[in-house]
Order: sequence, then C-alpha cells, then structure tokens
Amino acid sequence: MAGLESYERVYRGRLIENRDARDHLQQKYHGHDVIHPLDISTPHPLAEDSPPHDDDVVVKKYIVLGCSLVGLITENLLIHPFIVLRRQCQVNPGSANYHLVPFTLIPIMARLHQSQGLNTLWKGIGSVLLVRGMTLAIEDLISKVTPWPKEVTCNSSLKAFGQHILLKCVSLGIVTPFYSASLVETVQSEIASESPGILDVFRDGALRLVEISNKGRLIPIYALLPPTIAYGVTKYLFTLIVRGITSRIMHIRHKHRQEYMGAYSRDLLSETLIQDIELQSISISMCTADVLFYPLETVIHRLHLQGTRTIIDDLDTGRSVTPLLTGYSGATDCYRTIISTEGPLGLYKGFGALILQFGVYVFVLRATKWILTELVTKLRPKPKCKPIKSSENLYYRDSM
Repeated sequence: MAGLESYERVYRGRLIENRDARDHLQQKYHGHDVIHPLDISTPHPLAEDSPPHDDDVVVKKYIVLGCSLVGLITENLLIHPFIVLRRQCQVNPGSANYHLVPFTLIPIMARLHQSQGLNTLWKGIGSVLLVRGMTLAIEDLISKVTPWPKEVTCNSSLKAFGQHILLKCVSLGIVTPFYSASLVETVQSEIASESPGILDVFRDGALRLVEISNKGRLIPIYALLPPTIAYGVTKYLFTLIVRGITSRIMHIRHKHRQEYMGAYSRDLLSETLIQDIELQSISISMCTADVLFYPLETVIHRLHLQGTRTIIDDLDTGRSVTPLLTGYSGATDCYRTIISTEGPLGLYKGFGALILQFGVYVFVLRATKWILTELVTKLRPKPKCKPIKSSENLYYRDSM
C-alpha cells in the first residue's frame, strides 16, 4: 500500500528479517526449524502417466478387426474339409457308420489323406467361393435396380422387411442351379471322377438350368426351387432372430456388469464393444442355425444329387468309393424314406464333422484374440515413473 514503505515488518512484537521468498533452502523461519520433504519416486505410474483411454479404444478396435478378418478366412477356407466330410456323409444312404461324433472321422481323414492326398479334403472349394460371391453380387445388383433393401435392422418397416425377404428368395432361386453344381464338386470322389475346372460350376449350373425335363431320376431344377428357397429363407430368418436376441442379452449383461462395479465406463456403447458383440452374436447364430436345420440340409442335398451319377468316397472305410442311387419323388418322400430305412439319426449323418467345424472355428478365433492381445501388451511402451516434486511445500516443527 502507498505510504507504508518506511514501516518495518513486525511479527508478535519482534522485527522480521527480510528474506527472499524464493529461498527454499533456509534452515530457520520465524524461530522454527524447517523440515524439507524428500523427493519420492512412486513405484507405480500415476494416473496421468497411464496411456490415454483413446489409445485403448484404438487397440481394441484393431483386435476386433483382426478377429473379424481371421473369422472370415476360417469360415471360407479353413473349415472347408469338414464341409466336404459332412456333405459326403449326408448324401450317402447306404453308409453303416453315421459319424455322429468327431472321433470316428479322424481315422477316416487319415486314410483319405494316405490314399488320395491332402487335396481330397479341399475339393470344390473354388466353386463354393464362386457361388457365395455370386450370391452377394446378385443381391447387390437386385438392390440397386429395385427398391428392395439388401439389409434390414430392427427399426425397418414391415414393408422393407418383406421386400428384403423377397430379394433373398429371388437371389436363392437364381443361384440354385449353380449351388447344385457346386455340391456335386464337393462330394464326388477324385479317384473315380475327373477334376473339374475353376469355371466348370457356371457351365454345369447352366446345363442344369436348361434341363427342365425329368431325365431318369434327375429332379428338374423347377422342382428343387421351392424346398431350396424355403430352407434358405427359413434358416436366414432364424439366424436373424438368434443374432438379435444374443446381441441384446450381451448388451444387458455388460450393462449389469458395469452397474455391479458401481459406475458406467466410457466404452459402454463404444464402437469397439458393439463390433465385438456383433461378432460373437453372428458366430452363435450361425452355429445354432446349422445344428437346428441339419436334418433339412440333409434332405435338400440328397434331392440335389439324385440322378447326377455322382460317385463319392465310402466314409465307412475311407479306401473305396460308392455310387449314389436314390429314387425320391420329393422332399416329403425323402424325409419319410430316411426315417423308415435309416432311422431318425439318419438325418444327422456326419454331425461329427459339424462339431469339428465349430471346434476349429472357435479355437482359431480365441487363439487369434489371445495372440493379438499379447502382442499389443508386449509392444505397448511402458509408462515412465515421475517423482513427486513437493519441495516447495514446507513443514515446520516447533523448536520450543
């Protein structure tokens, strides 16, 4: 304050010596001993030293994307041998071993490998991929030239949902003859048949499409359309329902877990979490649909191969071949004939291959997620410890 510069500083009747406010190393202050705290290094990183939350979100996002990519490769490539075994079991009405468990298929796979080589378990993979790609391309084309949506959500109107189902029916109907040709390539024995070319599936599918007359036991394609479309659309609807229910349950479980911990985390509805839940719900819905619709798949496959003069591997021994000789008049007759001649378990022939397929799929996804998580943990830089600089805070001890 102005005019007070000439006054001396007094504390309790005693003069106060002038000192530099920046001097923190003095030993006395107003007659008290000064205790200087030591610099303490924390053994654990402080909250400010931990990686930001955004980095964790990016890391989790890449892990989910990696699992999605590996799951796509596994679904289309790695599990193809089990699809071949499953279909060969399904279409053989004279097999004595039903292969309902995976253990009976392992020695058969070893014998096939010894007698025909490893390629015998990968036959028809090119045609399978072509048919899947054709299905996606047809759906995309139809959705562009018509108002029918290619995808629907829970918020879609009833009209949009009906148009979406109609799009699925049309695409399945167009792909059916090519699916039939691809089915023949995946089950026919390589030692008794010529190896098909890469694009033979289009030629054979076109020939199957123009053969509208019933030649011998061959079922015309127009008779195969109703059961094939009904099977495909029903399985697709069931997959959508299971996927929606599973996704909803996972969201609720995650929310309850956060409530149990006492607070909601910032990633409660993050994009990474949603992608992870969607990946798991898709896998569960696909596995559930394959198990439930397995008997119908057996009936559809037998109808497609009837009259095609296909020779398959005999999976009772794994060293011989057998021709397919059936005379079903339709889907209902095929179902009743299987029940009466092979028993109810005849509809589940080759179910052990499906179990192996699920086991490999889950194992690959779990292993990929674990490996990616470990790599991220090892490569992530460790946070550095910072000492607590609190020397500016002075503690005083009464010297009296």
